[in-house]
Amino acid sequence: MEPTGLDTFLRELPKAELHVHLEGTLDAAVLAELDPSVTAVEVNERYQPGSFDRFIEGFKWAVGHLRTPDDYALAARRYLEKLPAQGVRYVEMTLAAGVVVWRKQDFAAVYDAVARECRRAPVDAWLVLDAVRHFGEEHVESVARLAVERAGDRVVAFGIGGDERIAPAGRFASTFAFVREHGLPLVPHAGETAGADSVRACVEMGARRIGHGVRAVEDASLVAELARRGVALEVCITSNVATGAVPSLDAHPVRRLFDAGVPVVINTDDPALFRTSMMDEYKLAAERFGFTREELAAVAANGLRHALAPRARAVTES
Repeated sequence: MEPTGLDTFLRELPKAELHVHLEGTLDAAVLAELDPSVTAVEVNERYQPGSFDRFIEGFKWAVGHLRTPDDYALAARRYLEKLPAQGVRYVEMTLAAGVVVWRKQDFAAVYDAVARECRRAPVDAWLVLDAVRHFGEEHVESVARLAVERAGDRVVAFGIGGDERIAPAGRFASTFAFVREHGLPLVPHAGETAGADSVRACVEMGARRIGHGVRAVEDASLVAELARRGVALEVCITSNVATGAVPSLDAHPVRRLFDAGVPVVINTDDPALFRTSMMDEYKLAAERFGFTREELAAVAANGLRHALAPRARAVTES
């Protein structure tokens, strides 16, 4: 298929990917490199959308193929080398540090392997260390300490993922305070499996950005507060539909949030599981939600503006 004018525009538009899970980038080709017994048919069967719980099962299956630091390095390298062709100049890749710890893998070795790939990547690449909220307060605090220890290296933020319905953000107030006291930004998931109150709690505890956050739209006062404070939402359109965070593509609030002045940033979340890319997500915004080229450029600028590594803001000049 011949590229359209929109394709060309989007490839040339400097973009930042601020919400992508390394473990969610494992497509059939990478999984076959990690384990030659894996087939494309099996990957297709495992990566089936429909609910958050189904997504988690596919994610866990993918993670099971990351057995060594070299496996993590390969996954990072394969993902990072795909980004220049999509116009992505900067990425903050989430490493599920909590899962590495839970699996009793050598976290320091895994981190070092992934960080090396970030340093030599063809784009400006950084890491967010992520804890699993439903593993409990002690777990989240232990991952926060790992993030703080590496804040002078490749780590630019600490996040929590997992199921908000089981473990609301308020449980982690002391850990959030610890992270803030050490100068590391907070970028928790919220407003994905729970409603606007979950987003509000994270904002009140000092979150710099919110992962997903789409259910903030349920509370007009919260939407106004996000716009006033300039708290960015890391919106992942395809993911939000696939996990049931929104009931349908047509019901996705990305347009309403943008029009309300909320700093919206478009991302992929788990591109392999959801069969998407940054190009696909931006095209969705244009073709299904009427974003003009000027508005797409504003969204891309939001990504660079809300990036956490200082030199991210200069990538458009390179």
